[in-house]
Amino acid sequence: MKRPACEVADVFRRYGRDFLAERELALTTIQRRVMAAILFCRTAALGGQVEQCDRCGHRRFFYRSCRNRHCPKCQWAARAAWLSDRVAELLPCQYFHIVFTLPAPLRALVLQNRKLLLAMLFRAASASLREIAADPKHLGAGIGLLAVLHTWGQQLQFHPHLHCVVPGGGLSPDQQRWIACRPGFFLPVRVLSRRFRSLYLGQLEAAFLRGELTLQGPLAALAEPPAFQRWLRALRQREWVVYAKPPFDGPARVLAYLARYTHRVAIANHRPVSIEQGRVRFQWRDYRHHNKRKCASLAAGEFIRRFLMHVLPQGFRRIRYYGFLAAPCRERLALCRRLLAVPEPLQAPKPTARALYEKLTGRSLRDCPACGRGAMLVIDAWPTQVSLRAPPDTS
Repeated sequence: MKRPACEVADVFRRYGRDFLAERELALTTIQRRVMAAILFCRTAALGGQVEQCDRCGHRRFFYRSCRNRHCPKCQWAARAAWLSDRVAELLPCQYFHIVFTLPAPLRALVLQNRKLLLAMLFRAASASLREIAADPKHLGAGIGLLAVLHTWGQQLQFHPHLHCVVPGGGLSPDQQRWIACRPGFFLPVRVLSRRFRSLYLGQLEAAFLRGELTLQGPLAALAEPPAFQRWLRALRQREWVVYAKPPFDGPARVLAYLARYTHRVAIANHRPVSIEQGRVRFQWRDYRHHNKRKCASLAAGEFIRRFLMHVLPQGFRRIRYYGFLAAPCRERLALCRRLLAVPEPLQAPKPTARALYEKLTGRSLRDCPACGRGAMLVIDAWPTQVSLRAPPDTS
């Protein structure tokens, strides 16, 4: 694959040292490790091997990947492997895409309490979907859903929201039949929005009463109960944004869509345009003006700060499953297949990274890229030279 003109790693390489000198004390251990992983990914520092053609003698070097989930280079293989596992779960029904967004006044609080408040986002969004769907006034069925967390906007600003992909139907309360939603309509977004708001703010208030919230800097004034209650009252009076996109047209469209959302990082390597004079120019899409492509420019330190702002806490799962798609409820997914007369999928072995590359590009890494007739054989290898658990040295 052709290397982009400039990458996120290039920004870290040129300006990471100055950034660390200014802000290292403000960074978490996880953020420093992400910087190290992106810097060293697919370089000799992580080890690799030399391959040589058995016919023409052509040589090439392969460097190991960091496999960090925040690395723009490492997500294609993880995404392809994940999608191969999800093919078996597709059902012959409509699929809907619903987005739950936290309002702007909450974002500063989420930044200080990421793990707690982002977990609340998952719980409130999934519970509102399942509760409204189970209501006989709406669908009256037990549904399944997949939820994917994004925390960024197009210009890398903090914008936490949850993408939910939901099959358009579910199991009846007695689990004897499949109940399909109306064509083109799943659940009323106004009802979902208000239930989502109620559930989220209820969890937030309970966390405050238990003393679990960090309130520092500009938020320190909210530590007083009367001030926090006034702030909550204002949030309850806002309309929260829940957006339902048109239903997907068939399972193939579902997979194509999921591939764009499940393993994204804050910015892909094809978006930076240039790195010069201490600034990073990158492309972004203006969704408010017909998806028009534009260019933004940020100081390199601000670009790095915004990128690292989207690093998730250690062990935090940003893809979660609920209802009949949850791991403990897989027997219900099998029941859905039987009710919809869908055969059980065959269990295929997980493909290797090289097999995935061949499937995606149509080219085999075993074939010599020079003569096209020989086979590439490993003739040498070397181990990792650095630890990704240590902060990066960008000197």
